Amino acid sequence: MSETYRTVEGRGEAAFEERGSRFLGYIAPAETVGDAEAFVAAIENEHPDASHNVPAYRVRADPLREYASDDGEPGGSAGKPALTVLEREEIENVAGVVTRYYGGTNLGVGGLARAYGRAVKLALDDAGTVEQRPHERLRLAVDYDDSGTVRGILESSDVDFEAEYEERASFAVRVPSADAAELRERLLSATSGRAELESDDGE
Repeated sequence: MSETYRTVEGRGEAAFEERGSRFLGYIAPAETVGDAEAFVAAIENEHPDASHNVPAYRVRADPLREYASDDGEPGGSAGKPALTVLEREEIENVAGVVTRYYGGTNLGVGGLARAYGRAVKLALDDAGTVEQRPHERLRLAVDYDDSGTVRGILESSDVDFEAEYEERASFAVRVPSADAAELRERLLSATSGRAELESDDGE
């Protein structure tokens, strides 16, 4: 897979009416299939009374994971057009949902395909896109004696991390893939191998 890829800068939303039906487009970054499915579930919970909540996502994995569903719309009229927009724009690590409230007029397969595609495109435009380097997630647990050393290494590295202090200190780390091996080595070396390290793919 390529060293850099296009993804969305943040969340995006769009809304429009088409012959009485209301379409709401939602887009969000999703680094894992778990992230994508959680976003889809959140939108479904937000709109439980909608006629349809059509999901589509593309997540970097080996190989790339793609998913779309028509959620009760005629076959090929909703999920595929939504996913096609993400493919055409070459956006990865992204999840989208288009919510439709039926307005009483059938749009036909062509009309539906255009509306679902448009909702994703408008939400994508609202979110904005950015070039991103591939990242990995690591989980790290250490005793308190080592926690200050570990935190210092993480703070001086090009990583995002969250720390929790319970029985032991644990860190959830997001590191550029190209730097992951070196960071593991530094952490293990600094703690004389006491750090418990594992990959977290989020699925």
